[in-house]
Amino acid sequence: MAHLPQIKIPATYIRGGTSKGVFFRREDLPEAAQQPGAIRDAILMRVVGSPDPYGQQIDGMGNASSSTSKTVIVDRPSVAGHDVDYLFGQVAIDKPFVDWSGNCGNLTAAVGAFAIMSGYVAAEKIPQNGICTVHIWQKNISKTIVAHVPITNGEVQETGDFELDGVTFPAAEVVIEFMDPADGEGSMFPTGNVVDQLEVPAFGDKPAASYQATMINAGIPTIFLNAADIGYSGTELQKDLNSNAEALAWFEHVRAHGAIKMGLIKELDEAKTRQHTPKIAFVAPAKAYTSSSGKDIAEADIDVCVRALSMGKLHHAMMGTASVAIATAAAVPGTLVNLAAGGGDRTSVTFGHPSGTLKVGAEARLVDGDWTATKAVMSRSARVMMEGWVRVPGELGTL
Repeated sequence: MAHLPQIKIPATYIRGGTSKGVFFRREDLPEAAQQPGAIRDAILMRVVGSPDPYGQQIDGMGNASSSTSKTVIVDRPSVAGHDVDYLFGQVAIDKPFVDWSGNCGNLTAAVGAFAIMSGYVAAEKIPQNGICTVHIWQKNISKTIVAHVPITNGEVQETGDFELDGVTFPAAEVVIEFMDPADGEGSMFPTGNVVDQLEVPAFGDKPAASYQATMINAGIPTIFLNAADIGYSGTELQKDLNSNAEALAWFEHVRAHGAIKMGLIKELDEAKTRQHTPKIAFVAPAKAYTSSSGKDIAEADIDVCVRALSMGKLHHAMMGTASVAIATAAAVPGTLVNLAAGGGDRTSVTFGHPSGTLKVGAEARLVDGDWTATKAVMSRSARVMMEGWVRVPGELGTL
């Protein structure tokens, strides 16, 4: 059987925050993949090495985790007042699908720099030295994100002394503002309540139960539970949870029922192809623990402990979009995040995650009886690791 030669596609491999992904300019994709559809999904899956029943993505650019099985497509802005369009695809590792239902906040830190390097940002907006403000239209959720990218001698500055727990080496700080961060799929609190009772049917050895839950659309739809209510401390590391298949399956069971209550899906089976959203997380009051790098986190260092799952596994640090959800929920009195952090009014929160700590800020207010957030702010960093071409089998272009 004759096989077509591989296709070469211009691409850039970039770390953004605690994630990394393969970045494309839309015009550089094969013509059939420049629009949504099966060919685009097939090419992106093949780029990262999915679906892989071994779960390793050996034959692709992915690194066998939700933090690294990611793709980004940027394009000329489709909305006035913006510099670039940003579309994010979360690629499943062992299943054949790409989830387009949400944003990646970590990779957002790299979009501004990539837009500048790719010529999408007008030259007159780029200072010789200083900060370039890049207005990003996030197409997955139809929201504006503003990235403040450092510039030195007219070029993006990637090196620096900003340290981000979960990333080994320091780099330049990129401040990101998520404007009107409610997710775009409805109210910030889709049930109308800051705390609900989430009814969870029996699963495996776990009996049916009712749990307090804060379900919020901010940054990314997220379900927050109290760690103590579900038998956890809030100081768990990946090794404590990700080897327990039964526990992970139960979290997915809870996530699916939460997704229905949030109005994101109508049937439980829909959660199988919507793994990127909603996220599920659990919170606990501040307490001391040792991070995955061996760093001691003192109780006084943080306001609250948060652990979150992404694509069915406990995340090694914290997703950027979930950080926005944490910041926004902390700013609303009475949510589980706010109460675990000590309650009251606050515009910022420092939370502990498996790799260390992170400070995030948000402002929320009541408007006509509904909570709304004007923006959430956090710092990340980004670095180009490789640029050139990725190659995929030519047969993918003929699907």
